[in-house]
Amino acid sequence: MTKLQSKSILARLMATENLTVEQRAVSTASFNVEDRILTIPVLDDKISSELYDLFVGHEVGHALYTPMEGMEKAREEKISASVLNVVEDSRIERKIKNKYPGIKAPFIKAYSELYERDFFETSEKNLDELNFIDRLNLHCKIGASLALNFSEEEKNLLREVENTETFEDAVEVTKKICELMADQMQEVEEIQ
Repeated sequence: MTKLQSKSILARLMATENLTVEQRAVSTASFNVEDRILTIPVLDDKISSELYDLFVGHEVGHALYTPMEGMEKAREEKISASVLNVVEDSRIERKIKNKYPGIKAPFIKAYSELYERDFFETSEKNLDELNFIDRLNLHCKIGASLALNFSEEEKNLLREVENTETFEDAVEVTKKICELMADQMQEVEEIQ
């Protein structure tokens, strides 16, 4: 049995449904909430078991906890999909780790591996100069070890992100983050 076959079985067991698992030449893992297809990228021959576990665990988190009707409503309300995805990723990863505690260690190791591979394309950047949502994403995925700087307002929003329970909570925090980022962009424009 190949690694993909065994991880496909694992994904179905974790998701408690017969979802489709595919491996394709894509830049990142994804889960199609409507069609129930989990896609894992082909990175290279040296992909670790922990990285497969991260991809499967993360996307199964979406399968279990990201409601299709919520996504459709957010789209109709023109809520930023990219910002919502970061907030929702944080929420579903906490939920999947609580449901399957054995996946915590592989997640930590895999995110370290991705960071070392420069998956987040940050190797030549000053992390503290990234916009808030990018710093928040790195903090939620890699952890406090990056020692990223956040303003007090950003720290409050970060705490809200870390305490989201429902998809609706994620949408509400997303709206606040978008407002803050719009204010920050306006401040930068005024300075320039």
